[in-house]
Amino acid sequence: MPQRPLATRLRLNDVRYEIRGELARRARELEARGETLIKLNIGNPGAFGFQAPAHLREAVSRGLPASEAYGHQQGLPEAREAVAAVHRARGASQAHADRVFLGNGVSELIDLSLRALLNPGDEVLLPSPDYPLWTAATILNDGFPVHYPCRSENAFLPDPEEIEALVTPRTRALVLINPNNPTGASYPRELLEALVGIARRHGLLLMADEIYDGIVYADAPFQPLAPLAGDVPCLSLGGLSKVHRACGWRVGWAVLTGDAARIGDYHHAIDLLGALRLCANVPGQFAVQAALQGADSISALCRPGGRLYDSRQAVVDACAASGHLDLVAPAAAMYAFPRVVGDAATGFDDHLFAVELLETERVLVVPGSSFNLARRDHFRITLLPDSETMAEVFQRIGRVLARRAESAPASARSVA
Repeated sequence: MPQRPLATRLRLNDVRYEIRGELARRARELEARGETLIKLNIGNPGAFGFQAPAHLREAVSRGLPASEAYGHQQGLPEAREAVAAVHRARGASQAHADRVFLGNGVSELIDLSLRALLNPGDEVLLPSPDYPLWTAATILNDGFPVHYPCRSENAFLPDPEEIEALVTPRTRALVLINPNNPTGASYPRELLEALVGIARRHGLLLMADEIYDGIVYADAPFQPLAPLAGDVPCLSLGGLSKVHRACGWRVGWAVLTGDAARIGDYHHAIDLLGALRLCANVPGQFAVQAALQGADSISALCRPGGRLYDSRQAVVDACAASGHLDLVAPAAAMYAFPRVVGDAATGFDDHLFAVELLETERVLVVPGSSFNLARRDHFRITLLPDSETMAEVFQRIGRVLARRAESAPASARSVA
């Protein structure tokens, strides 16, 4: 008698992660056939020739002999103190090593921190567009994601009044991604202060994904959230993956600040979940102190003449020269989030566009709707290729959009 297929968790039906989904699988098939692709779907510096700084590699090498035993579930003491010291230097006076948690990347810590917080049906306020792991982790931890809009018309910054209108008795947390993935927005101090006010009035946990904190362009500021939050419970997340170009080492951290009486139970909950997974990757933790106390290796890449800056500028210039694209220039992070406009936008579907771009031009991008965005006229690319490659990418994108513009019905074309 034939056996039924194994059933999977129903909530997975509500989870999407197109960054490594259907399009990425198709890209692997094309590569297996010998095709050469330009893959712009993942912010993975090592895949584009970036390397972790030498002093981080040396620190890991020195730490290897002491890496064979399990570590503390919160992380190596010296690594935690280095993280806490950075946050105190930024103005978060309540940052202490015993409130720092090291994890296997920020991704694991997002999951653990939501699991420690949510009961079935609890709500989490999330940006739209968001980094989709946040929505997925909320769903898989039995929570309900409530998305607040970050519109291109407002430079992808949220409206505090719209956020506060979404708060209900079931709301537990307000998530910020700053600097933002996928849009490249960097939130000003006044906006962050308004969001802290919402959390204070409604008893919410602030959760600040700040993994891109050192990647800013054209003198854009980065304002950490914890110093503004003060006694409001705040979990700030960062790591080695982006600023220090060490994605594969899987080293992230979370810093819990706020009134001790309010965060005590939550601290113990995260600690319990950390203990259940025993510990984070130990060798990589030896790089944390070196990364945070050593030479600045990212700022030069983000200034004029630096590779990230120049690639960003190539994207800005290409979009400005195109009649089919509109771009809010990214102020930070390592992504751009162009919008398709004009005749090419007639009947536009971001997923079908991404498929056509991959199949005909061998360029892999991520549809904007994959970031929990209702409208389907954006796509995300990473800024990691060099500027010459970016110029070539936009020539190929331009060919696809020109074909779409030409095929638009005459009655639907925009009038000059």
